[in-house]
Amino acid sequence: MAIGLTTGLTALIVPAYADADMTENRTSAAGIDANAPIVALSKLRSLDNVKPLQVTVPNIQHFRTKSGVPVSFVRAEALPIVDIDLRFNAGSARDGDIRADGFGIANMTATMLTQGTKRLDEDDFTRAIETLGVNLNSSAYKDMFIVSLRSLSDDEHLLPAVDLMTQMLTEPNFDTQILARNKARLLVGLQQQKQDPGSLASLAFSKALYGTHPYAHPSSGTLETVPSIQQKDLTNFQKRYLVAANASLAMTGNLTLTQAKKLAEDLTADLATGKAAAVLPEPKALTKAQHIHIPFPSTQTTVLMGQLGEKRATDPKAQQQQTNFAVGNDVLAGGDFNARLMTEIRQNLGYTYGISGSMNPMLARGPYQIGFATRNDKARSAIDASIAVIDNTLDEGITSAEMQLTTDNLKNSFPMGFASNAGINGLLGMMNFYQLPDDYLTDYMSRIEKVELASVNQTMRDTLQPNKFLIVTVGQDNPWDSKTAKP
Repeated sequence: MAIGLTTGLTALIVPAYADADMTENRTSAAGIDANAPIVALSKLRSLDNVKPLQVTVPNIQHFRTKSGVPVSFVRAEALPIVDIDLRFNAGSARDGDIRADGFGIANMTATMLTQGTKRLDEDDFTRAIETLGVNLNSSAYKDMFIVSLRSLSDDEHLLPAVDLMTQMLTEPNFDTQILARNKARLLVGLQQQKQDPGSLASLAFSKALYGTHPYAHPSSGTLETVPSIQQKDLTNFQKRYLVAANASLAMTGNLTLTQAKKLAEDLTADLATGKAAAVLPEPKALTKAQHIHIPFPSTQTTVLMGQLGEKRATDPKAQQQQTNFAVGNDVLAGGDFNARLMTEIRQNLGYTYGISGSMNPMLARGPYQIGFATRNDKARSAIDASIAVIDNTLDEGITSAEMQLTTDNLKNSFPMGFASNAGINGLLGMMNFYQLPDDYLTDYMSRIEKVELASVNQTMRDTLQPNKFLIVTVGQDNPWDSKTAKP
């Protein structure tokens, strides 16, 4: 992962599918009344004979390398490109297993994998990447550690690129001088993070929601822990977690199956066998509402509210439940102007420029978060109004028209997820990492078709508990102070 810090309320790197509830990435016309006919459509003769959408999903082939790494492969011959996604169950949630309070170890390991190997120093390694014109990156998240490669598919480019990827995985240098430089730069970034209200809210939210769980600490580490990171920590992390028993591989591109198998062997042959990471503990949900205010000199208050969400669903029943929730949440808190929170809090009340919420399922239960910013003197009113919209949605349910608009949008936007090699490979990598069967993808449209209004509304009621929300505010005035709270 680059040293630069991601700021904002949330940073979610997952495909935009209903099961992941990332539907805010789609766009739609502003201000459409889902219950009213769109007059212009009656004049569009080109729509009269539109046939039902027929979707052909990529053909996924599976095999294992001699070292036991599961591989998912899609042959795509349209472009002379190969995308490779090697994932390890080794995100920042494993930092504490390397050393108590070793927060930031996974992130620093990812940063330094691309900064030189035992055969090539930092400059030579960078020069080799630039000469080949390939993209070779490594990143650490809460759950996973990803090493990715994009290269032209001819041997002249692909084979030396794969060699570089193998070197960084099995022969990292972890130079102590570069480590010192990285830590200094990261500490500057962490100091700057204190001046970003969105970052402050996100950090406080995770800490309060997860307590002692490994998800509680930031992936980049903290001002207290980063200085203590040593070369041996990175080496221990690499030897413990970047191993064959803890890996999954996805490949998409202009390769035959035979070529893909050879490529997979070349990538994984030198990985230590190792052992799979232990199952992460399940976090415990909050039993009552909690309000946290962080004083910050600004004219606006940043608000982040939510609760413990769901883990990644792996069986058909749970996947259908997550699809049901995704549809209902898109109506409630999607990022477009049809969503109820956006309509009421932005359009009707004028409290914010934008408000949205999403579920982030992970190996263990991820967070459900709703975020927005508003004027200091309107913070309490905006919070109360948001909770009222959520309560009303849970009590009254969404309407059939709202559900239809959302399901149509989901079905019609679905093919865009695999419109490119990178899109296909990202999806393959996610499915392989979470050990999802192929029907997760092939049955997607079926899950949308099976969505029923009563089931959507019941799933929303079963999932969301606004009376127990964790609410974090960052701003000049405390919205919970009776002297500053305004109706």
